[in-house]
Amino acid sequence: MCGIALIVSGVRIVSFDSYTECCRDRAVHSDGKEVYEPDLPIDDLKASLYRRGPDNLSCRKVLLHPHCMSSVANGDEVVKKVCSSFGELSNGCTSSALQAAAGQEDGDIGVKPVAELCFFGATLQLRGINAVSQPLVSTSGNILVYNGEIFGGIHVASDQNDAKSLLNALDTCCSCDNNWHDKGRSCVGNGGKTVPEILSTIKGPWALIYWQEKSKTIWFGRDAFGRRSLLVHWPNSDKSQFVLCSSSPPSMVTKDFGSVSSNDGSVPGEDPPLTETICKLSYWEELPCGIYSVCLPVPQNNTLPVKEELICEVKKHEWNNSLLNTIDLLNVSFDGQLAPDRVSAKAGLRELQRISPLRRWRLVEIDASLSHLKQETEHVLTLIHPTNTYMDLNIGIALWLAAGGVGWVDGELCKLHKSCDRYKYKSASKVLLVGSGADEQCAGYGRHRTKFRLGGWVALHEEMRLDMQRIWKRNMGRDDRCISDHGKEARFPFLDEDVIATLLEIPLWEIAELDKPVGTGDKKILREVAKLLGLQEAALLPKRAIQFGSRIARESNRKNFGSNRAANQASAGSVVIRQPQNKLQNPQ
Repeated sequence: MCGIALIVSGVRIVSFDSYTECCRDRAVHSDGKEVYEPDLPIDDLKASLYRRGPDNLSCRKVLLHPHCMSSVANGDEVVKKVCSSFGELSNGCTSSALQAAAGQEDGDIGVKPVAELCFFGATLQLRGINAVSQPLVSTSGNILVYNGEIFGGIHVASDQNDAKSLLNALDTCCSCDNNWHDKGRSCVGNGGKTVPEILSTIKGPWALIYWQEKSKTIWFGRDAFGRRSLLVHWPNSDKSQFVLCSSSPPSMVTKDFGSVSSNDGSVPGEDPPLTETICKLSYWEELPCGIYSVCLPVPQNNTLPVKEELICEVKKHEWNNSLLNTIDLLNVSFDGQLAPDRVSAKAGLRELQRISPLRRWRLVEIDASLSHLKQETEHVLTLIHPTNTYMDLNIGIALWLAAGGVGWVDGELCKLHKSCDRYKYKSASKVLLVGSGADEQCAGYGRHRTKFRLGGWVALHEEMRLDMQRIWKRNMGRDDRCISDHGKEARFPFLDEDVIATLLEIPLWEIAELDKPVGTGDKKILREVAKLLGLQEAALLPKRAIQFGSRIARESNRKNFGSNRAANQASAGSVVIRQPQNKLQNPQ
């Protein structure tokens, strides 16, 4: 496979996600005026694809006409659809040839199309016996241009081509409105899989553009690691084109990024006008990894005004293969980069990247200070009620901030994008994995060591049994209220019934060896599991409760008791928080 492209004209994209909004803003002057964007020369696009070394290059145009309507039932609603006509052009496709083809098809049908889709496929064939030329078109009118390899997930016979096999699989997909499946509804059509379900199964590098004729939807995207290039131009005005391409034509790239002129005119031998330079600098963006769709709406009348365009929205879809989703690692610190948990989190991320390099890990650094959390602290006090100690409040604040998921991501450390900058991020994860129950069942608390030293295995067993009997009162309700306040659901792997039953069957001296140093004997069984998984450094780290590892306890002690020493003398963790009298009285 080699290179692909798509040019869409006559379609106005009015809804962007935050990423595309950012891209669009880059094509705007500092004075707020939109930059003029010339149409991409088709001959230049073709030349950029030829440089990728294909065996052949072909083009296909789809024209959408408003006059040809068919009514299909969708529940109680009748939906009108535009019809499409196809034009095929050979390797010699040029801008003049495309224009001629468009004119011919307009004459044949008698109505000017409301939108044009030009697909380009440059093919370097590596598999299959018969010669293949893209774009590929199925009998149902679906069109595919594919740049990639299929090593698994979709069956490709030894004598077959990857792209043809993929098109056959996509032909079986459900053509229902893709929002139905995203909302958990079942297929109302042929019961086939969705396009994201098919694409999520592909093992190997890929980028593609796919036209689903029945639903009038453009699908496009890249594999989860972006191993095949796909650039995008998001239109920033009503008249500009929507363009996808494997590589950038030279005409749309500024050769000298350091020379930006403020000249008003274009004079030979001088720098181009500022508007032209800015446009070139901002024309292309890397398409973020993922699966996207643009469903072309249909006019509500049989005819459209000459100047009216189709209006559509870009939608990003979740991977159906959970292994392709990014995992957010949430870390709260009240001491910036110096908190013990922040240091451990960064070391843990590096270990995870080493043992699972194909997974996508994102460390979200949530920095906080109690001096800036007055209102939030009062809110968390209501969440932790009826628990009411400073320890409960400290743990509650740390969990509440973690569940909020608002922090910073170190681009250089996480390596999810080409940029190495540190950027603001809010986790969209709906499920949080929480480690509650590990210390209670595996002797992780300091008092467990004290009980063992004073009373041996029997005393340790009784203390751990008591911990599990009261965990519902001390921890679980409080933690659930703080986490669910952000609309998140907490999951507790160590409190899974099967995990609890397994630990109860193992002798206590196999679970912990508290006569050994801290970081070795406590939670011994979990440390051994970590070693088996390749987490050698994590297996040796000392256990720290969240209030100490994040250093919120130290900041709380200084704020409420004057110092750590004074707090320790007062047993600050168990001190009940006394609300000011005016907080308890009803407002006048």
